[in-house]
Amino acid sequence: MRFLHTSDWHLGRTLHGVDLLEHQAAFVDHLVELVRAERVDAVLVAGDVYDRAIPPVEAVSLLSDAVARLAEHAHVVLTPGNHDSAVRLGFAEQLLRPGVHLRTRVPDVGAPVVLAPHPGSRTGAGDGTMLVYALPYLDPDAARSVLADDASSPLARSHEAVMSAAMRRVGGDLARRRASGFVGRAVVMGHAFVVGGLVSESERDIRVGGVDAVPAGAFGGWGLDYVALGHLHGPQRVVVPEVARDAPGEAGPVAGAAAPVARYSGSPLAFSFSEARQRKSTALVDVGRLGESGDDAVQLVPAPVPRRLADLTGTLDDLLGAAGENHVDDWLRVVVTDPVRPSELYARVRGRFPHALQVTHRPPRPAERETVTAVGAGHDPLDVARDFVEHVSGRAPSDAEVVVLRGALEDALAADRSA
Repeated sequence: MRFLHTSDWHLGRTLHGVDLLEHQAAFVDHLVELVRAERVDAVLVAGDVYDRAIPPVEAVSLLSDAVARLAEHAHVVLTPGNHDSAVRLGFAEQLLRPGVHLRTRVPDVGAPVVLAPHPGSRTGAGDGTMLVYALPYLDPDAARSVLADDASSPLARSHEAVMSAAMRRVGGDLARRRASGFVGRAVVMGHAFVVGGLVSESERDIRVGGVDAVPAGAFGGWGLDYVALGHLHGPQRVVVPEVARDAPGEAGPVAGAAAPVARYSGSPLAFSFSEARQRKSTALVDVGRLGESGDDAVQLVPAPVPRRLADLTGTLDDLLGAAGENHVDDWLRVVVTDPVRPSELYARVRGRFPHALQVTHRPPRPAERETVTAVGAGHDPLDVARDFVEHVSGRAPSDAEVVVLRGALEDALAADRSA
C-alpha cells in the first residue's frame, strides 16, 4: 500500500495580515492531483487542519471541498492538532461517507482505522490491510485522567506521560492482533513536539508546566512501521531508537521489533520568515518497502510555492536598485540601513516591492556597551522622547522634530486634563 503523509494545513491562517486561503486552496488542488496521479491508498493529515478552534467560514468550506475531492480517490484520515477544536472538527464523524475517518476522541487511541487497499489505487486487492492508529492532540490537562489506568489517579501533567500511555494502548492492541495472525503494516499518527525536532517561529507553544517534549523512544518497540508526525513545520526525520519493551496484552513482548521510520511532514506553506529556507513537501510512503529500506521508502514530493519569502538588507538606494531586482515578487522582510531614516520610507519600499510584509529602519551604529537608564517621574518627558528618537534612529532629533514632539506631548497633557 502507499499513502501520503501531510499535516499543519492551518486553514484560515494569515501571514503578517495577508490572507493565505487562495494559496492553501492551490495546495489542495496539488494534493488532489498527486493522489490521483500516484493512485495512493490513503491520505493521512496529522493535525492542525485549521489554524484556530473557531475557523472562518471560508476555511471550513475549503476543508469540506478538500476532503470530498480526496475521498474520490483514496481513504482520508484526519486528526486534530493543538490549533484545532477536536469537538468541532469531529462533530460529524458518525455521518461521514465511507473512507473518511475523523479520529478526535482520546479514549479511542487504541482502536485503529483498518484500511484495505483503495479500489482506485495501484495496490492489488489481495495485498493485505494497514492499521492506522490516529491519535488526536493529547493535551495533558484533558488526557491525563482519560488515559490513566485508574481515573482517580491521573497521569503526570506532561506530554511524555500522556503520549506514553496512549502508545501503551496502541502497543497492546497491535500485539493482540499480531498474536491473532495479523501480518499487515501498522502506522501511528501523532501531533506533538518530539525530542530532536527542529522548531520554527510559527508553531504555537504547547508547553505545560515546563514539560513540552515527547522522547522519540516512546514510539519504539511496539512493532510499528511508520510514525506520521505533525506540529513542527519543517519536514524532517526523527530518529527513533530501538527499544526492547514488554507490550501489554495477550502477546507479551514484541520480539525484535525494529524502530519505525518517523517523520514530520511539515506544513505545506511557510508561515513565518524562519521557514523561508525550508523545502515544503508531502511525504509519499511506499508501505511495503518500509521494513527493508527505511527512508528509501519515503519520497518527498515538493509542494507548490505561491510566493518566496526573503530577507533584504541594505541602504534604500541599493534596495531600490540592482540589489532588489530579483525580489520584486517575493514576500519580503526589509531592513533599511541608511544613517538617517529616508523620507516616505514605507511608501517607497512598497512602491518597489508590493509584497513587502515588514519594513524596518535600522541605522548602523558603532559597537558600544549597552546602557540602561531608568526613567522616573522626575525626568522631562521631552528629554525622554529626544533620547528615544536618538536611540532608535542613531541621531538626535532635528529642531523641527523637537517642535513636533513638544506639540504631541502638550496635546496629550491637555487631553489628560480635560478627561
